[in-house]
Amino acid sequence: MMLGILSDTHGRADAMGEGMRLLRAAGATAFAHCGDVGSTAVLDHLAGESAAFVFGNNDWDGAELRAYARVIGVRCLDAFGTIELDDRRIAVTHGDDDRLVARVLSEQLHDYLLVGHSHVPAERRVGRTRVINPGALYRARVKTVALLDLASDTLQWLELAPN
Repeated sequence: MMLGILSDTHGRADAMGEGMRLLRAAGATAFAHCGDVGSTAVLDHLAGESAAFVFGNNDWDGAELRAYARVIGVRCLDAFGTIELDDRRIAVTHGDDDRLVARVLSEQLHDYLLVGHSHVPAERRVGRTRVINPGALYRARVKTVALLDLASDTLQWLELAPN
């Protein structure tokens, strides 16, 4: 299974649409958004997909986003949650809560920890847990999303065309 990972859209539905287009074209069949969604228009791009998202530190309208997600069938994980795909446990959070990130890494219960917040694409491994930041679709020199092949553990960053 191919997992498309996005973050930090800050309400930019056009960038979200382009990120989703790139991920689908590359074979993504499931999607995770790591927070700072910013608007219901961003969530529209996840409708009809196997998708989940978390709140970021700039998602002040969490109740509205949660309610809208329920209507369009997108899973809201609040500030933190776990999704399971292809027998892999995947933790998702925005990455702005250092204690939460440290706890997830110390517990070593997840194969992956997906984070955003820094607007910088990155990956590292801590014990059995691979930490992945897809970069950002807003306020980033290069706007990126990430594609994770869960079968082979292969990670690829995809760049949006400059605008």
